[in-house]
Amino acid sequence: MSSIRPWRDIARRTSRQIMVGAVPVGGDAPITVQTMTNTLTSDAVATIDQIRRCEEAGADLIRVSCPDEDSTAAFRQIARAARVPLIADIHFHYKRALEAADAGAACLRINPGNIGSASRVAEVVRAAKANGCAIRIGVNAGSLEKDLLEKYGEPCPEALVESALDHIKLLQDHDFHEYKVAVKASDVFLAVAAYMGLADAVDCPLHLGITEAGGLIGGTVKSSIGIGNLLWAGIGDTIRVSLSAEPEEEVRVGYEILKSLGLRTRGVRVVSCPSCARQGFDVIRTVQKLEEALGHIKTPMSLSVLGCVVNGPGEARETDIGVTGGGNGKHMVYLRGVTDHHVQDDGMIDHIVRLVEEKAAEIESGTVPSMDSLHGKTA
Repeated sequence: MSSIRPWRDIARRTSRQIMVGAVPVGGDAPITVQTMTNTLTSDAVATIDQIRRCEEAGADLIRVSCPDEDSTAAFRQIARAARVPLIADIHFHYKRALEAADAGAACLRINPGNIGSASRVAEVVRAAKANGCAIRIGVNAGSLEKDLLEKYGEPCPEALVESALDHIKLLQDHDFHEYKVAVKASDVFLAVAAYMGLADAVDCPLHLGITEAGGLIGGTVKSSIGIGNLLWAGIGDTIRVSLSAEPEEEVRVGYEILKSLGLRTRGVRVVSCPSCARQGFDVIRTVQKLEEALGHIKTPMSLSVLGCVVNGPGEARETDIGVTGGGNGKHMVYLRGVTDHHVQDDGMIDHIVRLVEEKAAEIESGTVPSMDSLHGKTA
């Protein structure tokens, strides 16, 4: 059956599915959004508090670093408290992987460049099998094996892919197949080329990310370009946006990337103009206040906020709720694309929030569909 909007179609790469705890990754499962805590894992209370904020933001999986014995000792309490599966991040000390597996990790993230000898990796595999853990092979341009650096002279797509394939073989030699793979780099071109090469070579799920991408704005741009390009090409089963920002911001950016491609939806999709001299209200401040006030809405739906009538009515026809700036502080409100009533400047924010909450309740009850689903923007 052909699509009525073929220019929006994305054909996902066929991959086999694995389970990370109760969350499926790969195959036809939704693309999952991950983040990573930055509290001291040994401080279980602080880590659980941060995990809770990430869960509220929509994280499907959360990674927790386990650099020492105090961290893996606290991991058991943290895993019991978490509502989503936890991934234990392991570097250098393979014994931390063994401890984390025993403490309730749903997945072990290991880096072939620094985990140690083949025998140590074999021990990690045995622990994963015994505890029902998945494994994420994390190849990183910044920590490639010395022999590959000598062979290729520098980190390059071929080197990252070869590192991943070498480690995949090691897992397969131990009859372990519950793994996903990442080939990350801070260079967008390098990362995208490596992922494309790996996607052609393996059938396992791929974890996407542009590592060390930067701060909230710069890192969001780099990640959107890199991760977005791969997702648009159908590559990728789980993503983590690596930002020098709070982890819940990584989750929000991850969802925005998926929402922009129609791959997943969550919460209110805001369509808003950049504002200009024609605006009938302060668009920038209004959108800021609305996004903050609507952060609790998880129902996929859409809201257009435009300052004047140039594009306002047209955008409102495509959204569940719309507001377009008018003269003398009197603005038009649209419901399901149809003009409905006016609202004054005073109380406009509270009025729109109330309309969104009511519409979300209607969509959740099945009374009405979201306009996004009618126009093919949800998936």
